[in-house]
Formats: sequence, C-alpha cells, structure tokens
Amino acid sequence: MKDFLEIDFTVTPAEDGRDILLALLDILGFDSFEETPKGLKAYILEKDFDKDQLESIYLFDSDEYEISYTLDKLENKNWNEEWETNYQPIFIDDKIHIRAPFHKAHPEFPIELLITPKMSFGTGHHQTTRLVSRLILNMELEGKKILDMGTGTGVLAILAEKRGAGAIDAIDNFDWAAQNTAENAEANGCKNITALHGDAQLLPGRSYDIVLANINRNVLMEDMKMYIDTLTAGGYLVISGFFENDFEMLTTKATECGTTLVNKIQEDRWMACQYQKK
Repeated sequence: MKDFLEIDFTVTPAEDGRDILLALLDILGFDSFEETPKGLKAYILEKDFDKDQLESIYLFDSDEYEISYTLDKLENKNWNEEWETNYQPIFIDDKIHIRAPFHKAHPEFPIELLITPKMSFGTGHHQTTRLVSRLILNMELEGKKILDMGTGTGVLAILAEKRGAGAIDAIDNFDWAAQNTAENAEANGCKNITALHGDAQLLPGRSYDIVLANINRNVLMEDMKMYIDTLTAGGYLVISGFFENDFEMLTTKATECGTTLVNKIQEDRWMACQYQKK
C-alpha cells in the first residue's frame, strides 16, 4: 500500500479560489480532490510532495486571495475499499439512479447512470448536478445536438444521450476529466458522446441545439457569449454552478447576448437557469 498525504486548503474567497487552486494542484501531480466549504482537500503520494513547489504557486503571493493549509499523513489502508464504503448512490426524484459499478442496481428507476469518478466532482452528489438533471428531464432532447461544457465525469452528457439526444460534445479543461467521461460513456453503452480536452476556445465554428454549462460564475460570465453564439435560433442554454445572489448578474449577461429566461430552479442556495436564444 502507498502512503498518501491530505492537504486541507482554506482559500478566501473560496468560490473563485477553489477552481484556480484545483487547476494549479493538478499540474503539480496531486492525485484527487474533495471540495470543502472552506476550499479544497487535495491528496498526493508522500514521495511526490514538494513543499517548496507547492508554496511557489502564485495564490500564496496574490493580493486577491488568502490561502493557508494543514497537512496530515493518511493512515495506510486500502483506499479503494475505503472509497467504495463511503461513496453513496444518488436518487433524483424517483426518476434517475446514479451509481458506481459496486452499487446495487435499481431497475425500477426509468434512468440509471453508471458513473465511476476519478475525482470528487460531477458525481451527482452536488446540488448543481441534480438541478441540471431536473431541467434535462423536462426538455425535448430527441435527436438534438448538445454541448456539455465542463463535463467532469460526463454525467450530464450521458443523461442527455439516455434521453434521446443526438451528437454530444463533452468538453473539459482537465485531461483526466475528458478521459473519465469517455470511460463512463463506454460503461453506459453511449455511442454519441465525443469527449474533448479543452475550453471555450474549441467552440468557434461549432453549432448546437442545447448547451449545458455547469461550471462557476466567473467562467459563465467570461464565456457566456461564446456558448450562445454556438446555439441555433430557438436553442437553449442551461447554466448552473452559481448561487442565488449571482442570478441577476448572469441573467443580465444572458439577455444581452440574445436570450430570454424561460425557467429557473433552486436547491439550497444553488440555482440552475434555462434560457432560449431569440
């Protein structure tokens, strides 16, 4: 068995700093991540940890963020077994069952998704994934061309195909996420999903009937126009990954880019919105 370190980061402001920190740590070889209210927990083999390299990332010298961390050596155990013990299946409104291969199947659910995440994001446990899933259930997807931006594990792309979608591009700026999406798509028997490593710079020249973007407020604000530019007339943009206090700002931006709000739903402080291109 291998010795792992757990580094518990506190980042202020957490909502924005967490995503930046994750991207930087991924480059440094950290193995997996867990989102926390204060920031992020990151895991790395003890032999690969370099304190000086970690503290050289620019967040530690940034005027925009405050960052600190604590470090613990994890007990030497079978972490795959531990993960399987604590990783729970998800049930959404008696309609969707999201499970890992080691969970019991529930054939009474109309839709079942088989998801094995490499990281702790996009598994269906987060409110925003559930919110977008609910919007997808109420949309006409048959034969539609779809973009899943910030796909993570591919759960939304897979759900879209199971609801009859046509060609689906699933894009993520983390290479491991694109690989994980491809693996999960294959495990679910999906044939229409193309997993791509990249960001919004891949979008010019592409066209979609529906764009799904469950990311975060800053990325949504920055890339909103590019998402909407890819939409066909009458197409839909579905966004999530933001709090209720960001709703007005994002809706103003979406309206300026040529869409109209047609639906919004909320769970706790998190929201998801659906806009239609004029």
